[in-house]
Amino acid sequence: MKPSIHRHLLLWVMGALGVGASLLIGGSYWALAHEMGEVFEDNLKQVALAVANHHGSYGVAAPPRLAQQLPRIYEEYGKFEFVTAVWTRDGRRLHSSDDSVPLPFLSRSGLSEVEAGGERWHLYTIVLEDGIVQAAQRASERAALARETASSLILPAVVLLAVIAWLLALALRRGLAPLSLAAGDVSVRSAESLHPLDLSAYPPELHLLVGAINDLMARLGGSLALQRHFLADAAHELRTPITALRLQLQLLERAGNEAERESATQQLRDGIERAQHLVEQLLQLSRLAPETPALRRDPVDLAELVRAAVGGFSARAEQKGVDLGALPGAAASVAGDAQQLGILLNNLVDNALRHTPPGGRVDVGCALEEGRAVLTVTDNGPGIPASERERVFDRFYRASWTGGEGHDGNGNGSGLGLAIVKAVADRHHADIVLGDAPVGRGLRVKVRFPPA
Repeated sequence: MKPSIHRHLLLWVMGALGVGASLLIGGSYWALAHEMGEVFEDNLKQVALAVANHHGSYGVAAPPRLAQQLPRIYEEYGKFEFVTAVWTRDGRRLHSSDDSVPLPFLSRSGLSEVEAGGERWHLYTIVLEDGIVQAAQRASERAALARETASSLILPAVVLLAVIAWLLALALRRGLAPLSLAAGDVSVRSAESLHPLDLSAYPPELHLLVGAINDLMARLGGSLALQRHFLADAAHELRTPITALRLQLQLLERAGNEAERESATQQLRDGIERAQHLVEQLLQLSRLAPETPALRRDPVDLAELVRAAVGGFSARAEQKGVDLGALPGAAASVAGDAQQLGILLNNLVDNALRHTPPGGRVDVGCALEEGRAVLTVTDNGPGIPASERERVFDRFYRASWTGGEGHDGNGNGSGLGLAIVKAVADRHHADIVLGDAPVGRGLRVKVRFPPA
């Protein structure tokens, strides 16, 4: 489970603060060590000058006296001390404040670092006309003082970090309150209440998210409305064949002789086929809804699709007395779902056979037109008036000029065939063009796919 935004932000901010605090303490230690080094260097210089002044008051004529009169000089800073030494110009030591520290003789004025007694020392040397004066301090003492001073910053930094963390947690909770408000407003929505959220109730940073939620609810509302409409239409359409089946069953039960029984049985068989056809088309239409999985994109040979459709309907066409054939044409292929394209072409051929009279003709073919693959189904049936060509793609729409009946006379038109064709074409970004047959009356349907 992913952490909440509040916790995620808090962890990142606290991590940044922790890094910042570490850098602050490290930088403070470096700055303190640098500044304290300058202070101690100045102190070394002052101590050396004080010893030099004392040395100048007595001269070097009486070294034993000088050694007695020069006291052991300390500049105390807590436990830290300075060690001093006085030398003649030729390197003879006249005095040392601590004989245990063998400071080296240097004849060059200024600051230097030396080794004495196995330790590192900071040494300041002053060269006088009649002698040399030195003041020294342990390097380890300086480092210890810097560490001690820097460590005193850790507790205040931790306390400050805790206070800032508490303030940040409070600020984040208050700052993310609009998200909780939006979540609460969305949670009270239902399938019956999908009105959009008011953007003015939220800060500008949430307008993009709230707008996306509003768009989603609008699409969901449209899908639910379409589903309710579809279910209502399906229930209405299924009521008719079920009622017809019940009546045909009663006729079969009341049949008084073999001829009546055979006629009632045939009517019942036709009714079952009509109901089965309607249910199959309803299932096909439900699988082509916008919320179904993404379309597969495989190479589909349209010529092979035409041959399969003609072969599948040849027996029905022969039984009805319709000349069903495949037209020769250029090889054409498209990227799409072969199963869905087969459903599209089967519905077009089924629709053409249903409305073509005995002795008529249905031609199925594919071609290339202006770089676009095209499927065509042409029949010499009654055609579709131009005024109704836009509406025939609506679900459960039955053309007024046929009364919902086909030329087979069994009234098995469901009003779903062209709706299924339109749904498949839309998923493949194809156009459907309804036109008149090139010779005589009839209908030509063209499905034009986008350029490869």
